[in-house]
Amino acid sequence: MGFYHAWHLVFGVLTLMIALAISALTINRLVRRKLKLSLLLLGAYVVVHIVVGLELAPDAAVDEQLISVERLAFAAALINLAVISFLNPLREDRVPDRYPAILQDFIVIALLVLVATLVFHDKLLTTSAVSAVVIGFALQDTLGNAFAGLAIQSERPFNIGHWIKVGDFEGRVAEVTWRATKLRTKAGNFVVLPNNIVSKEAITNYSEPSTQCRVEVEVGASYLSSPNMVKSVIAEALANSARALKTPAPDVVLAAFDSSAINYRVRFWIEDYERDEAARDEVRSAIYYAFARHGIEIPWPIQVQYEKAWDEPDPAAQVHDRGRLLGGVDLFAGLNDEARHEIARSLRSRTFGNGESIVRQGEPGESMFIVGSGRAVVVLEPDRREVATIETGGYFGEMSLLTGEPRTATVIARGDTVVLEIGADLFRHLAGTSPQAIEQVAVAAAARRIELDKVRATGAASAVADAPASLLSRMRRFLRLS
Repeated sequence: MGFYHAWHLVFGVLTLMIALAISALTINRLVRRKLKLSLLLLGAYVVVHIVVGLELAPDAAVDEQLISVERLAFAAALINLAVISFLNPLREDRVPDRYPAILQDFIVIALLVLVATLVFHDKLLTTSAVSAVVIGFALQDTLGNAFAGLAIQSERPFNIGHWIKVGDFEGRVAEVTWRATKLRTKAGNFVVLPNNIVSKEAITNYSEPSTQCRVEVEVGASYLSSPNMVKSVIAEALANSARALKTPAPDVVLAAFDSSAINYRVRFWIEDYERDEAARDEVRSAIYYAFARHGIEIPWPIQVQYEKAWDEPDPAAQVHDRGRLLGGVDLFAGLNDEARHEIARSLRSRTFGNGESIVRQGEPGESMFIVGSGRAVVVLEPDRREVATIETGGYFGEMSLLTGEPRTATVIARGDTVVLEIGADLFRHLAGTSPQAIEQVAVAAAARRIELDKVRATGAASAVADAPASLLSRMRRFLRLS
């Protein structure tokens, strides 16, 4: 082994001993972990140098490759040892705020790439292979998390020891690595968030620009207590709370007039956000006892039920009104009160909306209708020609009732319309008790038919009406009267 190789071997062994001494003396766990890379590379350097120096390699080409490897390994070990030793406190187990672990790794890699480019440029293949091994060992995780971690440390939205909230997670920052950010929660456990997630989420830092932060609680008070009095009592409660800071001063705002109470928002400052739950508990308890001393009620939800008196319709009055309506219809005007009352008691009410068809032309029917409210129009198919308007108190469909003939026209509601329907069964019963009433209805219906035929006819010669006697005969057959 020549003097050149012996000198390099001694220098490598000496550097290895220095790294071992620093690793043994330091109490910084980060330094110990990072120095493992330097110890591994220095050990490889010494072994390779011994192989080359003792000429154990089979040929000169292998010697040349081994020399390139051992030189690059020594450079990487020395750079890592220097950066880790100078940037970290050796006698304290902490990471410096200005140089977090992720930034130290970046410095090591950057210096190694610079040395490999400037010093070992003629050994590009070997340099690239060894550099890839060293970089892969240092990163240990995906490049996405690595670059995200580097961006976090560059922008510095938080430091080790800060209390932060990231998305749905909050805790005190315990460590930031290439891969992830570790939070210690209020429950005492760790939440490890990948850096690429941290870089995408909104970050709330409760420790910047000061560890003091403002928290809020809400409390409801009775409407019988004036706002100024309630605010004064809450201020008294805050003065009795040790965790609520006096500076900055707390305040109370009226938040809302709710259904059962006036809600107040109490805003006060605490020293450390980690103790926010204990502070809220203390302030709420103090408010409760202060309210009790001053006779202020904290209402529970109240539901008041109002009952509306419902006037049931009077059947007798309803029959009376319908009988009076029948008295104004010429078809029933000749009937006595008892007959009209019999019909009124059996009427069925039907309600139609605007544009709805009450009856359709050509359809069979055995009932007639009286317009109780609203109005209806008579339409002839198929041209939909309106030939008449029936107001309240008017009637239609009497020929179908009396003879069972199909509907001779379509009747459509105009607006909301209520009609009273009279069926053939009712008339059969009426004929048995008051035969003269049926004759009166037949005479009135015959007159109505003449008027309708005149409207439908194109000329006077076409208007042919049934005589009352003929109509009465047809009525008897349909109603099955003797």
